[in-house]
Amino acid sequence: MNRTATSGTSPYETAYGFSRAVRVGKRILVSGTAPVEDDGSSTPGDAAAQARRCLAIIVRAIGELGGSAADVVRTRMYIVDPADADAVGAVHGEFFGAVRPAATMVVVKALLRDEWRVEIEAEALVG
Repeated sequence: MNRTATSGTSPYETAYGFSRAVRVGKRILVSGTAPVEDDGSSTPGDAAAQARRCLAIIVRAIGELGGSAADVVRTRMYIVDPADADAVGAVHGEFFGAVRPAATMVVVKALLRDEWRVEIEAEALVG
């Protein structure tokens, strides 16, 4: 089966040896995606702004591998403050409200950078 990968702008991809997303057959798996700007800096702002950036990166990666937001079947959202759940969930709805993938939101003690409030993973099935 063919395997295709795409890279993003996270400085951790090269340093830690992973791809932003990998497509194997009809399946696209997107790595945990943090709010990282194109220059490698963290996205400023609240959890909603950071979630919006994470999901934009995810949708772009899926698109680069031949899919779209409509192909997303699973997401996992990691947040550091339960008070951010509604804000992150609302942004998730902006991107996937019509698709309604299976989703999980988990509160974690911390993410890799202190300024990150959210990190998101996704899976898509194309075709």
